[in-house]
Amino acid sequence: MAAELNAWQRDWPAPAKINLFLHVVGRRADGYHLLQTVFRFLDFGDVLRFSPRDDGHVVAAHALPGVDPDTDLTVRAARLLRATAGDRQGATIALAKRIPMGGGLGGGSSDAATTLMALNRLWGCGLTSRELQALGLQLGADVPIFIHGRSAFAEGVGERFTDVAMPPAWYLVTMPSVAVPTADIFRASDLRRDTPALHAADWHPGVGGNDLEAVACRLHPEVARHLAWLRRAGEARMSGSGACCFAAFENEAAARAELAALPAGMRGFVARGVDIHPLCDGAH
Repeated sequence: MAAELNAWQRDWPAPAKINLFLHVVGRRADGYHLLQTVFRFLDFGDVLRFSPRDDGHVVAAHALPGVDPDTDLTVRAARLLRATAGDRQGATIALAKRIPMGGGLGGGSSDAATTLMALNRLWGCGLTSRELQALGLQLGADVPIFIHGRSAFAEGVGERFTDVAMPPAWYLVTMPSVAVPTADIFRASDLRRDTPALHAADWHPGVGGNDLEAVACRLHPEVARHLAWLRRAGEARMSGSGACCFAAFENEAAARAELAALPAGMRGFVARGVDIHPLCDGAH
């Protein structure tokens, strides 16, 4: 194997992300939407472990509910990396899932990115961060930011980054009991697609909204209920295409006080904003 056994035995984190704003500024001829957003990681997420295999197969240790094992993003990421690197090694991928599926927190994308970064090291593939980001984009628009590894203003379909400095913050993230299919949001006729573009240098926390919120709230009133509750005392956003929503606080105590005050039937968690991915090695 290309790595020592103890490297295979470690845990590999896959953090959640939030979108501090998300604008749809246009649409390409091929139908892809042009976006602007700021990504920030959270100290909350999934954990992956990888085991070497002698038979050359790439498999998931456990199937995710409702997900065909062959379409699991971690399996697809590993197979894509192996095909690109011309490798014949195998792996079993064990995923401890905490990030809600369909929540707009980037769980599947983060898992795929961690798979690419981890197996690139464990298999000794030697791909650069930019090469891994290009592979990640084939799997989903949010995968490259996790490989880029820093809080960033993102443009295009979400793959062009300008790093941003962020003030410390704690977030209360609420989890409506619905899964929002991203495709449903982007094909909605009432989605705004012409928000004026921002310059990265002009953005600061509090600027912008989420253009996908109105459609998500129309399709899923539970999202609107969570946003209304969070906004009773200040600013709140939906993350990504939903359904999770969040509000920022200056300290952990304030965020946890709001968590304790959640109405019956609402679920959430408190997490600190993180500006560098725990697997980021600075190589860009």
